[in-house]
Amino acid sequence: MQKTKMFILFAIVILTWGTTWLAMKFALVSMPPIFATGLRFLSAAPLLLWLLHVTRSSLLFPPGHRFFQFCVFLFCFCLPFTLVIYGEQYVNASTAAIIFAGMPVAVLLISIVVLNAPTSLLQLMGAMLAMLSLFCLLQEESRNSLSNNWKGAFAVVAAVAMHAFMYVQCKKRSCQVSLFTFNALPCLAAGLLLTLTGAVVEKPEIENITWLSFSSIIYLGVVASVFGILCYFSLQKRISTFNTSLVFICFPVIAVILECVVMGSVFSHTSWILLAGMLCGVLLSVIPVEREKMATTPKRLWN
Repeated sequence: MQKTKMFILFAIVILTWGTTWLAMKFALVSMPPIFATGLRFLSAAPLLLWLLHVTRSSLLFPPGHRFFQFCVFLFCFCLPFTLVIYGEQYVNASTAAIIFAGMPVAVLLISIVVLNAPTSLLQLMGAMLAMLSLFCLLQEESRNSLSNNWKGAFAVVAAVAMHAFMYVQCKKRSCQVSLFTFNALPCLAAGLLLTLTGAVVEKPEIENITWLSFSSIIYLGVVASVFGILCYFSLQKRISTFNTSLVFICFPVIAVILECVVMGSVFSHTSWILLAGMLCGVLLSVIPVEREKMATTPKRLWN
């Protein structure tokens, strides 16, 4: 029974994360990126605040960590999510998902620099394989994509780097706050700021927003953000860090298949081979070969 629950949780997480990228693409059909990101956070914030109240968690970080809460608002919410959806204007949804699957590698490399974390040779080889495969895959995909393919890819890579850096900072600072404290206020603040900024700068045509874009925003806010978080952290409490990391191996495959089926996109045989190489590299970067020599990988705080 316990194994069945774990399988269901794992399936929910990879399906939620795998569908997030196409939902972002749909949101962009009739909404500009900053405005869409703001609405995503505004749709998630009420539920997060309600859960914060139900669990009687604090709205603010503990004294001494309040400035870090501002950094979470800026570098975990505002900037990276805006960069991701901005990047999806120029790259396929599946490409963005594949780049984000490199998160464990980014966390590993930043942990080495910031925490001086011990790392095995196998992990370093895996990181190199993942980065090389990703670079070759982006080159392969750029042949049949828009001219600004690399512009979009760099935006998503920057978002991954921000998430990974903040991830490591949480570990370094030993910032022990509840899941809802970490997300609720930064999510609300980011939603308000980005929605207002998008309304002023991007001037969205509200009357032209389609039901597809609107429903995608609700899905991203309520299902992908809140429900996805709860399932992922519930999974983390029950299985090892390594097994949890398998989520990063599975969800980009879901994203690629979904985009091919729904959008009629073509993912070449070469791209599949390169994706397999990248995911193998990601797997090697988190596999606990020798536990005493491993770099400790922080747990993910937000999707």
